[in-house]
Amino acid sequence: ISGPSVREPRVGVSLRLEHAEVDGAEVSVPRLTLANPPELIVYDRAQRCPYLQDRVARMPLRLPARPLSREELDERLEAGDRRQGFVLYRTHCPQCVACEPIRIAAGDYTPTKSQRRILQRGDAELKVLIGPPQVDGRRVDIYNEHKSGRGLNDGQPPIDAEGYRDFLVSTCCESFELSYHLDGELVGVAIVDRGQRSLSAVYCCYDPAASRLSIGTYSILKQLELCRSWSLEYLYLGLYIAECDAMLYKARYRPHQRLVDGAWQTFR
Repeated sequence: ISGPSVREPRVGVSLRLEHAEVDGAEVSVPRLTLANPPELIVYDRAQRCPYLQDRVARMPLRLPARPLSREELDERLEAGDRRQGFVLYRTHCPQCVACEPIRIAAGDYTPTKSQRRILQRGDAELKVLIGPPQVDGRRVDIYNEHKSGRGLNDGQPPIDAEGYRDFLVSTCCESFELSYHLDGELVGVAIVDRGQRSLSAVYCCYDPAASRLSIGTYSILKQLELCRSWSLEYLYLGLYIAECDAMLYKARYRPHQRLVDGAWQTFR
C-alpha cells in the first residue's frame, strides 16, 4: 500500500449552549453536549429503522466543535460511535438494542483459509493506493453500482457528487482512502478513520464487475494489515445486527468483540 501522507481535515463551527425540545422527538436534549470537544446535536428524531423493518430508530447526530484528535476519536469509537460525514452518531433506540458495535483485535486475528486465498488473489491482481478521500465521476458510479448490485438502494435515488462528498469525503477526524485498481482501472474504494490505537472502517464499495475478487473482504484484511504495521490495537467494523442479512458477514471475523450492555465482549 503506497501513497501520499494524509493531512488532518479542517472544520469548525460556532456553538451556543441552549436547551430545546427536539422537533418530532419525545425527548428534551441539550443542544450542546459536554464532550471534549463539545458537540452540537444537529438532529434527534425518531425515524424508521434503516436496518430492520417495523422498528423505530433514534440516532442523534452530533457535530464536534473542531476536528477530533486521534485520541478523541478512539474515545468515541470505544463508546460505540460511528461517523457519517462531519457528524457522529450512536444508537439510542426506544425499544430495540439489536445494533452492537463490533471490532477486531488486530493482533489476535488469523485469517481463515478462504480469506487467505482472497488476500493472495487480491495482492496478485490489485494495486492498492492510500490517499485523502476524494470524489469524481468514477467513484460516484462505483458507489451507485455497488448499492444497486447488492440490493441496498432501499428505494432511494442514486447519489450524486455532492452527496458522495457529504457522506464519504467530509470528515471530522483524520480520514484516508484506500483505492483498489485492476489493470489500471479504479474498481473499489474504502474510507477509513485513523485513531491513536485503532482504525475504523467507515465504508467500502466496489464495482460489481470485479466481485470475483471479494474486494469487501480483501479491504478488511488489508486494514488489519495496516493496524499491525502501524502497531494499532483495533479495527472497528461499525454495527453488527444479527437480524440484518447485510450485516451478517461481520460475524465471520472471529475472534471479534461486540459492545453489549455497555461492555466489550469477545466472541470466538
